[in-house]
Amino acid sequence: MLFLGFSLQTAEAGMIDKDGMAPWEICGMCHSLDGNSHMAKFPKLAGQKAAYIVQQFNAFHNGQRTNDGGQMQAISEEVQAQDLASIAEHFESQVAVEPPAPTGDIERYRQGKALYQQGRPGLAACVQCHNPSQARTPWLDAQHPAYLNKQLDDFRSGRRDAQSETPMPAIAKALSPEEQTAVTHYLSRTLLRHKPPD
Repeated sequence: MLFLGFSLQTAEAGMIDKDGMAPWEICGMCHSLDGNSHMAKFPKLAGQKAAYIVQQFNAFHNGQRTNDGGQMQAISEEVQAQDLASIAEHFESQVAVEPPAPTGDIERYRQGKALYQQGRPGLAACVQCHNPSQARTPWLDAQHPAYLNKQLDDFRSGRRDAQSETPMPAIAKALSPEEQTAVTHYLSRTLLRHKPPD
């Protein structure tokens, strides 16, 4: 299965034998069936907002998002359009695994938490957009830190969503390297999506 995940960039439609498979099992080859992927290359989808999953799947499928080396566009050819909603709902219904406790670098954790919840002068708090009321912005918590860092790096460089209306490129550019490390450290060690707001 892992070999398949690495070779999807050269896959063609019809290469996967889908007989007897639930639609989300194709995605589970990389993201795990319960959405708690074990490799930072593949983001965790457990508990992720269904609308966001659909949005990003379509962006990959249509070539609007390409910062993964083409793997998602290739695998999107294996998914039937009528199955997309059920796939997204499946992963949204899964429970994200509790991340490691914030032991060790407590100051970095606290700095990241402050940036996420409060921001700073010249930088809006992440939670202003990444919250339960915004269906088309993703949950960021309990995610692989390497994946979060790559996305911020890609927003900053223009490899991701350079032509869209998202504020993320500007936000990524405003973050110092220390701040980026802090906020991804915090997010990778906290679980927010299954908890009621304070």
